[in-house]
Amino acid sequence: MPSRRLPAEEKMARKAGWASYLGSTIEWYDFYVYGTASALVFAPLFFADVPPTIGVLLSFVTFWVGFLARPLGAILFGHLGDRIGRKKALVATLLLMGVSTVGIGCLPTYGQIGVAAPILLTLFRTVQGIALGGEWGGSVLITTEHAKKERGFMFAAFAQQGSPTGRILATLSFLAVGRLSDDALLAWAWRIPFLASALLVIIGLVIRLSLEESPAMVSLRAADQTVKVPVVTLFREHSKLLLLGVGAAFTVFAIVYARDTFALSWATGEVGMGRQDFLTVILIASIVQFFVQPLGAVLATRWGVRKAVTVILACQIPTIPVMFALIGTGSFPLAVTGAVLATIPDVMYYAIIAGMFAQAFPAKVRYTGISTAYGLAGVLGGLAPVILQSLLSASGTIVLPVLFVVVLGVISLVAARAFLTLSARTIDKERQAEASPAAVN
Repeated sequence: MPSRRLPAEEKMARKAGWASYLGSTIEWYDFYVYGTASALVFAPLFFADVPPTIGVLLSFVTFWVGFLARPLGAILFGHLGDRIGRKKALVATLLLMGVSTVGIGCLPTYGQIGVAAPILLTLFRTVQGIALGGEWGGSVLITTEHAKKERGFMFAAFAQQGSPTGRILATLSFLAVGRLSDDALLAWAWRIPFLASALLVIIGLVIRLSLEESPAMVSLRAADQTVKVPVVTLFREHSKLLLLGVGAAFTVFAIVYARDTFALSWATGEVGMGRQDFLTVILIASIVQFFVQPLGAVLATRWGVRKAVTVILACQIPTIPVMFALIGTGSFPLAVTGAVLATIPDVMYYAIIAGMFAQAFPAKVRYTGISTAYGLAGVLGGLAPVILQSLLSASGTIVLPVLFVVVLGVISLVAARAFLTLSARTIDKERQAEASPAAVN
């Protein structure tokens, strides 16, 4: 019996989905490797002349610099993606991320070149942030714009799977080198996860170069409907939608980095858990994320986005204090339980956000819009380890850090519902434009 041949559009949609998934896996691997290193090794390597607690805080500041740079990357690559094409922007982000990550792996430490070491570290982290600022929006769009409209949420969720996969690979890499002695880890082994990025980038480039441009971008260019400066149009015509998108998204960052970065430092420091034990906690939570995350898109498709978002975020808020309370016991099984409980609603919401954002912004500013909203949310959410460490140091108790993350969760719930109300109007306008005789097919 002859095999059924897929239509060319379906084949390209699937290819775009895989390319987005693999490319975002590489980008997130690079980003998460830095987060893990900032909690474990960067303080003694690059901030050796200050007390250990201050060194950890400064390490988290360099971690946050990557988020601070993301809106710049969103504007830069959003402009490229909305003016020239999604594909070219994605190739550029992957190259930029790979070069910066390998560069970090080659850096001399403070003991070798003094203050120039943390300066260079911060510079490379900035480049990482710029690259990821353009990556997320592009990877979501290249797959959703190739997919049929009714499958947009599922394809967007598939692109989002690069995040847990990248985190799993990053955690495994540090679990591997973490088996060595502390002296070996600090002397040379910490570099291996960063240098390994070079091979991943080569694989990603081969895949991305084989993609076709998205149909939405092709139509915009054919009809000469691209805008000269997308970011200006975005702020002039869609500023309220952008602001609500930022509020809707930053809880995702706050919870992830409260667990994977701040809690890693807290658990291995004040709580007294072993480094390998808590890395294993993160690994287990990341594996759970990989399998559970797509369920968010399934619920959004079956229940409707508004109901799914409301239920998921309402369930997320009480899991935050539970996570920290269980980690605070120092028990490995309880720490795993707490991390998994907080992970499940957070990642289900993360799966929905990509589709929410991709539908909300008009095609002519879509790359810039979703990238800027996500990037600005990252500036706030990525600051979480710095704020949480500061609250912990000032109060001497974990209560204030926990309350801070809870408040962020409540704000995101309110903002997400308002975002969906406003974005529905944009979606209706887009559909009306497509149905009109003047629409470009």
